[in-house]
Amino acid sequence: MVKAVVGEEARLTSAEDRLSRSAIPAEVGLVIGKLSSVLDRGFVFDLIPTPRNDAGEPACSVLETRDDKKKPSKSKAQSSEASSLSIDCDWVAEHARQVSRMLLGGVKVVGIYVWASESAFKNSNMILCQAIKGVSDAIRHLDPGLDEALLIHICYSPRRWNCRTCLLNSSITSSSLRPCDFKLGRVLSSLQKFKCNYCFNFRLPIYSKGESTRQTFSEILRQELSVHAKELKSANAMIDGDLVHNDEPCNTEGEHEIELLFPFMKDSRADAAKNVTGILQFGGSIYSYAYLNAKEPVSQAVADIKADITRSLQSRLDIICDEAEQELDPTDAGDDEEAEMSKVPLSKSTLNSSTKACHLRLPRRVLVPWLAGTYICDYLQPFESLEVVKERCMELMSMEDSSLDASKISEVETETSLMVAESMWDVITTPASSAATCRLEGNVERTSREDSSSKGTGNASNASYVPMMVAIFVLLLSVILGLMLYQRE
Repeated sequence: MVKAVVGEEARLTSAEDRLSRSAIPAEVGLVIGKLSSVLDRGFVFDLIPTPRNDAGEPACSVLETRDDKKKPSKSKAQSSEASSLSIDCDWVAEHARQVSRMLLGGVKVVGIYVWASESAFKNSNMILCQAIKGVSDAIRHLDPGLDEALLIHICYSPRRWNCRTCLLNSSITSSSLRPCDFKLGRVLSSLQKFKCNYCFNFRLPIYSKGESTRQTFSEILRQELSVHAKELKSANAMIDGDLVHNDEPCNTEGEHEIELLFPFMKDSRADAAKNVTGILQFGGSIYSYAYLNAKEPVSQAVADIKADITRSLQSRLDIICDEAEQELDPTDAGDDEEAEMSKVPLSKSTLNSSTKACHLRLPRRVLVPWLAGTYICDYLQPFESLEVVKERCMELMSMEDSSLDASKISEVETETSLMVAESMWDVITTPASSAATCRLEGNVERTSREDSSSKGTGNASNASYVPMMVAIFVLLLSVILGLMLYQRE
């Protein structure tokens, strides 16, 4: 339970000045920071205003509930007492979902803020609770352990800051909001930085029988990610070459390197190998970052790195599923079978019924300089440029164009790929890069059976005959030598 909150003075003072100069009656946005259960404290890094919706309307406005016919003598001061806030909760939740993808380990969307008068805020408990619940529901799949959120009220009449914590139970009401201490200070300058370059290579079997035959592509992959998240939690860690074995804070300066060590584990899927009809290979590398307060233990940095790896994989899956939902150009299909298959988005297709092998190039994480030497991230599709990253940062994170330099955006990852093969031997003998491909659904490449068999059968068969001939030759040679030695004796 958070008992006190410290906000970055430079950023929050800048936000207050911006709101005062704008003279707008109300604004809603996201609170970016960390909630530390170890220290029972919250840390606010920045306030990100929610942009206007697709119709060009603000996400928050003031409603005046007046009845001039019944009360013609009502004064302006009295009418302001009946004002309340109108918040587009769905739009704020969607903003939170997209911003949450861009945050690195330990840094999260920890709540919402509201710029409004005292009376409008007091009359809007219900809509504020709905907005908090919408935001928490939108980001819960990336942060399952989220159980608390902040509500910051910046009051301009009179001018003051108020902070409340909200327990995220099944039903959020005004009784869930509890006041907490709030003050401004230096937060970002005291953060410690941890990084980890995590390489992975999953091979998921596709079964001919059982529950997996009725699951879609995205369902199978999400299930595997949840399994891998549990395996990550059991991994040990080394920081700068030393095994982590205590919960003491890190006292050394500079960036720290984290390496994850996995124990030997038995693969439970090996027992069902008889029903395997194909394999899904998922591999690449993830460049992960985490930020830690100076008083937090190093074990928290390890936990944040592990959570960041899982969040990053889930975010990439969300992006390719969103991309696959887009409607295809009919000219992309070559024949009737391909046209029929292309009508089904990859995220909704069942792998066992697919007649196509496919190779996906997943979005790569890029690091964007943010505040006081910290970074945020974005995911770059194979067909996108760094200019797209700049546009998203300006729209979602409210960053200024002058602070975004494409040359300072770090492309730190190698290409992460996902391959669905017809059989296990397709993965072993035929590299995805040598297959003849046609581009479909944005970042999805598919190869038909006929193409892969006609072009890959010759090379694969010749390659498989070579070791067989060598083995036969060695066997015959050993038999001949044995007979010759036997005759001499």
